[in-house]
Amino acid sequence: MTAHAFDRIAQIESTLWEAADQLRANSKLTSSEYCMPVLGVIFLRHASNRHAAALQAIEADQATGKMPRRALVAGDFKKRRALMLPETARYEYLLNLPSRDSLGSALIEAMNAIEASFEPLAGQLPKDYGGFDSKLLEDLLRAFDSDALRQATGDVFGRIYEYFLMKFAMQGAQDNGEFFTPPSLVQTLVNVIEPDHGVVADLACGSGGMFVQSSHFIEKEGLDTAGRVTFYGQEKTAATIRLAKMNLAVHGLEGHIVEANTFYEDRHAALWGNCDFLMANPPFNVDMVDAERIKTDRRLTFGLPGVNKDKQVSNGNYLWISYFHSYLSKTGRAGFVMSSQASSAGHGEKEVRRKLVETGDVDVMVAIRSNFFYTRTVPCELWHFDRAKPAARRDRVLMLDARQVYRKVTRKIYDFSPEQQANLSAIVWLYRERSDRFLGLVKGYVARLAEEAGAIGPALVAFEAGLAAGRLPLDGLIKSLAELDLVPEARRPLTEALQEWAAAATAYEADRAALVKGLAAFCAPLAVEGGLPQTNAAQHQTREAFHPLADAARGLVKQIDLLGKLASRAGPLAQALTAESPAADYFDRRGTTRLVKAIDEQRAQAVEQLKAAAYVHRQIVWLHERFPEAVMRDVPGLCKVVTRTEIKEADWSLTPGRFVGVAPAEVDEDFDFEQTLRDLHVELADLNREAVGLAARIQANFEGLGV
Repeated sequence: MTAHAFDRIAQIESTLWEAADQLRANSKLTSSEYCMPVLGVIFLRHASNRHAAALQAIEADQATGKMPRRALVAGDFKKRRALMLPETARYEYLLNLPSRDSLGSALIEAMNAIEASFEPLAGQLPKDYGGFDSKLLEDLLRAFDSDALRQATGDVFGRIYEYFLMKFAMQGAQDNGEFFTPPSLVQTLVNVIEPDHGVVADLACGSGGMFVQSSHFIEKEGLDTAGRVTFYGQEKTAATIRLAKMNLAVHGLEGHIVEANTFYEDRHAALWGNCDFLMANPPFNVDMVDAERIKTDRRLTFGLPGVNKDKQVSNGNYLWISYFHSYLSKTGRAGFVMSSQASSAGHGEKEVRRKLVETGDVDVMVAIRSNFFYTRTVPCELWHFDRAKPAARRDRVLMLDARQVYRKVTRKIYDFSPEQQANLSAIVWLYRERSDRFLGLVKGYVARLAEEAGAIGPALVAFEAGLAAGRLPLDGLIKSLAELDLVPEARRPLTEALQEWAAAATAYEADRAALVKGLAAFCAPLAVEGGLPQTNAAQHQTREAFHPLADAARGLVKQIDLLGKLASRAGPLAQALTAESPAADYFDRRGTTRLVKAIDEQRAQAVEQLKAAAYVHRQIVWLHERFPEAVMRDVPGLCKVVTRTEIKEADWSLTPGRFVGVAPAEVDEDFDFEQTLRDLHVELADLNREAVGLAARIQANFEGLGV
């Protein structure tokens, strides 16, 4: 998916959330009351889209003779990963009901009909629409009935569904939001263990995000999820199981998910010792687990981690860790989120950790900074087991400290950008002696760099056309006033502003010409078949060749911003000059305002395009500076491959920061001032939103007191 497509979907997500949350605020419902009904509407929209697409494909097959003309059955739709919806369960039918008073009942009937046609969803869809105001339900349905959503594919709806799960988690719905693991963490686990075949299990599956991301990974490889893997899950909360089954269904997936408390129950007993992949984000630091109930559990192959005087396991972290390891087949891999306390915990937990390390199955440890979760700020670590590690690595563990790798999403929430995800994965590839994949990633970055660099010229042309269009009426105004000798002294500020604009444009044109010429020379050899650099040496040469162009692009950004400011200044000067004077007859005030606004939009697009190329170049620089030979090496403050002896000497600690050290201080010559300002803007926007919400609550409280 292109960056433009991602931006478009992100805009749809944001718009839908604002609309839905506004409806919730007006209804005075809590997030938990509103969560499931909204997710049900998203599911209904998606099911209707899939039904319509499948029906179109069926009719096309019937028209060409690939399928006989006969009464359709549910299997015809299931084959095309869709549900056969009765008319009363279709989105358009609900929107066009003549009586809005029956909308709540109609939604309940629609959900019942879908459950009847798709057994995995039996008893899972929300049906608590009866108590909702009918107008609110109508507005909610219409919010998800735009042209874009009527045509949206499964991938788009999957993202929207996950986005709403995330937002409800951030608001604290459903048990403090613990049902939802941030996609950045799930994607990192998936990238390390690469679950592309066999049995994939999650014993604390929450809303099913691990399964969904596994499916994305498989489909990115060009494979079919249903034909490659089978999903198994356990979850202790029935309401969360509903979320998981809906999440799978909205992505066109199925899974065997059962209700169970994994501490005490093993509902998927046949999986023990047979899982190809296991992923999880279990609850951290659970206390008071009854040791008597689990002391003979076959899943505790390393023994109990420590029992207090009340015969309770005081911290359940190592129960989870032991369980996860025990489910793996002899070639299985596991990846799970764990409290950062666990990797260096003492006493009985240290003994279990020692036994784990001695198996040779501990593979990769990743430290994650705080603020990656939506409802708690604690740091965490990602543990990875690999029971099929080659002999050369069985005595080694990759320690990866990613606490300095992050992207600020809001003032309180961080994540990994797609490029950061890829770069962290590249370190794991080098550890596994897959330099070919590392080189493939850099090659992909070079291809993107050529694409972004090639788009700079057209973006500059559009900006320059806007400048010329905006300049024309201003020059015409000055000429007309001069010829008629109108307001001679008053026109001096505008005249000087236009002269400054012209001088800046002259300087810009020279630098712009040099940059565009350099970009063309850079892109030309890359555009021919086989022109992308394959070897490490060739990739270094390509990256170095772009260095002066990156510097020139940064300089041109400043010049473009200056021209934009000068244009924005000239417009108001012309407005003031022609206000309530004879000069007004020589100037289109409204038209010029539109032109100046267009200049600013084109300026922003040109600047973003220049920055896009520089951003991709920085990814190559990041990888080359740390791994110049495209082979694994220790990088202070980031990564280190440690031996079992080193782990033993560190008291069997598996904390990455204890091994990787601290990165040396260095001068950041490429300090991204614009990104810093963008981060500050994010924080300010968040504070403003919080202030508005707080003011509304204070006002409501005053009104409640009759003040």
